Amino acid sequence: MYSCGGPFCDGYILGIIAIALNPLAREIGLSVGKQGLVAAASLAGMFLGGALFGFLTDRYGRRTMYTLDLLLIVITSAAQFWVQGFGWLFVLRFLLGVGVGADYPIATALMAEFAPKRRRGMILAAMVGAWWLGYTVSFLVGYFLSLPEEPQWRWMLASSALPAALVCLLRWGTPESPRWLISQGRTVEAEQLIRLHFGAGYHIEEAHSSETDYRLIFNSRYGPRTAFVCLFWSCQIIPTFGIYTFAPELLRALGSPHPNLGTMITSLFFLVGVVAAILLIERFGRRPLLTIPFAITGAALVLLAWLPQTSTIAIALSFLTFAIFNAGSSVLQWVYPSELFPTEVRATALGFSTAVSRIGAAAGTFLVPVALQKFGVGYVMLAFGTTCGIGWLVAWTYAPETSGLSLTEASLGRGGPQ
Repeated sequence: MYSCGGPFCDGYILGIIAIALNPLAREIGLSVGKQGLVAAASLAGMFLGGALFGFLTDRYGRRTMYTLDLLLIVITSAAQFWVQGFGWLFVLRFLLGVGVGADYPIATALMAEFAPKRRRGMILAAMVGAWWLGYTVSFLVGYFLSLPEEPQWRWMLASSALPAALVCLLRWGTPESPRWLISQGRTVEAEQLIRLHFGAGYHIEEAHSSETDYRLIFNSRYGPRTAFVCLFWSCQIIPTFGIYTFAPELLRALGSPHPNLGTMITSLFFLVGVVAAILLIERFGRRPLLTIPFAITGAALVLLAWLPQTSTIAIALSFLTFAIFNAGSSVLQWVYPSELFPTEVRATALGFSTAVSRIGAAAGTFLVPVALQKFGVGYVMLAFGTTCGIGWLVAWTYAPETSGLSLTEASLGRGGPQ
């Protein structure tokens, strides 16, 4: 629950801007280009947060960073209520992104290192499910706060401070990861924690220490895995953030008479896909859960590019199909990097992968309003569909199967081709 609270806040922060962006742009006078920059600011901040804090988490431990990143989110979320122009709004959204990007490797590494191997995939998938739950709740809050004649966009943006503050308090006092302690040579402390929280009958099969080194994720063993995670993650979230940050505008361009309501309904289907993936990941396996949805989402987006605006039902079905399968396969974004790398660089790899994936997501999000205005919605959907096609090719060629393996076995590559 405490680990999932961070992803819930992350999803909420990145989702609420989709509803708030249009009214705030009218009130403080943002051009189309500045709207794209505001929407992409958090993603750019996630680049710094993921790349830096993942490494710091491996160097200095999971426990300390586990609450500090939430404090940053609380402060910057609340400060958004008083912004008066583009400059401060961009800075605050960027700092929010730093906090969000930091939480990905921190909470995920800690959870992966406490989870039993038989349910590790399900537990890590549930964390991504919490992200989508936060994303969905943000649309519900945003929709109801937009019902008055003057949408309350300041309250929308500042509201993320409330769940972040609660999670920060709940996380206080969380124990350090025994795996990390062992990786630092602090075996006695690790054994004491294991006995305290699990009992005398438990142990960790990984009993070596190794120094954290950023270069390790680029060596001959782990470099191909780093490339694989960065590529498939990027191909998933470029269309995700590009589409759902500007979902109301895209639905309006596709002919929807109620774009805000359509966005809220679509967000509910995210959860359908995530819940299905959580239930299937241990039975179905990691590799099929990545390759099949890439093919389906790519086809759905290409179909959207060619459908006439009069095909309301077909457009709705294609949009919902994308939502279900894109959200479902997104659970692998935290499962694979948690399993394919050893303890000493687990958070580093996850943080670096987060950072790289956000470069493409930020660029795509920035370009969506410009591309909509210049080329039209059909070309935007076609570009996103092509991105999914590239993701399918990467997954089909390189995705390993790590179901049922311990973290040590998975990081050593004992689960099939890497």
